[in-house]
Amino acid sequence: MAIDTLKRLAVFVVLVLAQALVFNHIRLFGYATPLLYVYFTVIIPRGYPKWATLLWSFALGLCVDLFTNTPGVAAGSMTLVGLLQPYMLELFIPREAAANMKVSAVEMGWAKFATLTALLMLVYCLVFFSLLMFTFIDLQVWGFSVLGSLLLTMVLLMALESVRKS
Repeated sequence: MAIDTLKRLAVFVVLVLAQALVFNHIRLFGYATPLLYVYFTVIIPRGYPKWATLLWSFALGLCVDLFTNTPGVAAGSMTLVGLLQPYMLELFIPREAAANMKVSAVEMGWAKFATLTALLMLVYCLVFFSLLMFTFIDLQVWGFSVLGSLLLTMVLLMALESVRKS
């Protein structure tokens, strides 16, 4: 249990630092920013306590907010994703799967993993950019930001998943 927590903490720190130091400085076509830290919540295993998932997700969002000057936006969005993750995961895995099944493309299959990740990322991007802009006056910028960030992040997450050891 302690080893699992240390591994999770190491991934947490790496993703926060990568987001703060590298990914926040990328604005592809002026709209798309990779939001790779959502991957942390996506890969929380089945059977992990829901309160712990919420706590990890909130803490991750709060750390990202501290480093990126987006007060509460990432924390609120990540908390929502942490709330939805266990329930959405149950839609994509068989009932007879192990109680502590790891969430990965190898365990679930690429199609199910990609669909789960895309749905959680879509929720995250919609909430994040809605809270960040706090207006729908310029729907084009909002839409390009949501779709661009979603697509760019999905490409990077699938690449990361293909090299991850389960």
